[in-house]
Amino acid sequence: MSFSVAGMDEERCAAAAADEIRRLPAEVNWEMLDKSRFFVLGAALFSGVSAALYPAVVVKTHLQVAPPPQAAAATVRAILSRDGLRGFYRGFGASLAGTVPARALYMAALEATKSSVGPAAVRLGVSEPAASAVASAAAGVSAAVAAQVVWTPVDVVSQRLMVQTSSSASACRYAGGADAFRKILAADGVRGLYRGFGLSIITYAPSNAVWWASYAMAQRLAWRVVGADRSESYPALMAVQGASAAVAGGAAALVTMPLDTVKTRLQVMETDGMAARPTLGSTMRGLLKEGGWAACYRGLGPRWGSMSLSAATMVTTYEVLKRLSAKEGSLG
Repeated sequence: MSFSVAGMDEERCAAAAADEIRRLPAEVNWEMLDKSRFFVLGAALFSGVSAALYPAVVVKTHLQVAPPPQAAAATVRAILSRDGLRGFYRGFGASLAGTVPARALYMAALEATKSSVGPAAVRLGVSEPAASAVASAAAGVSAAVAAQVVWTPVDVVSQRLMVQTSSSASACRYAGGADAFRKILAADGVRGLYRGFGLSIITYAPSNAVWWASYAMAQRLAWRVVGADRSESYPALMAVQGASAAVAGGAAALVTMPLDTVKTRLQVMETDGMAARPTLGSTMRGLLKEGGWAACYRGLGPRWGSMSLSAATMVTTYEVLKRLSAKEGSLG
């Protein structure tokens, strides 16, 4: 008797969870999208978001590569006094040129994986909430790996441009993104452009998996508080998605900060042909020697703020993008 009661309770819980998901805002999946509209609008929207958030990335990068510890405010003042507002956009052209194809790869891999893994998990008997979390995690991993093929060379070039006027930068100066690309390629070959690629995958693949899974769960928790009946309200929808994304982005920034600092150091270090190429181990040892474990968290404030704000902005933009790109009649 107790087994049957337990079974009935499990069935009721599963039914309640499924009903809760059905009451949430409709998900716009890969098959429902007008792909050409999706990528064109996506390039425009995300270029604008990247421009707004780029100064925080520049400050974070300076903090990570400067040997003596510096305060974020002091770094901002130093950039302003040396280069003016233009200093906060060093390397932006190179970054933007790579962001468009990288975002396209990211979005395509994310939506395609989510649309295939979710239904497959449900067919295998996984509950809808668990299937949603699994699909989001798998989509995050595949999107991160796909995008890093483009993002790593873009990071290497743009970060060299960001810090080339800082006191810790090498004497080698770049005239722009194309010049930096040619010089890095000539000095280190293709390998130089992909310096930190493995570490980027180690950093961003698990981070994306946790981020998208926690974002999906945070949304469900938020709707329980707000009330799923308010999901038809556009302001409520944007507020819940933005808050859920900000929480997930802040947590991801904290967890991945040491790896990101090491990756950034690796990518901006120059080689003169005589010295040995920097390795993960030598970079980590040098960082710890400079300031212990605290050195691994230099730039945490700007990165935390940037990732939280970026996550909230990117997700709300992304959700708006998907609805703008939905095929006629696909949303009912």
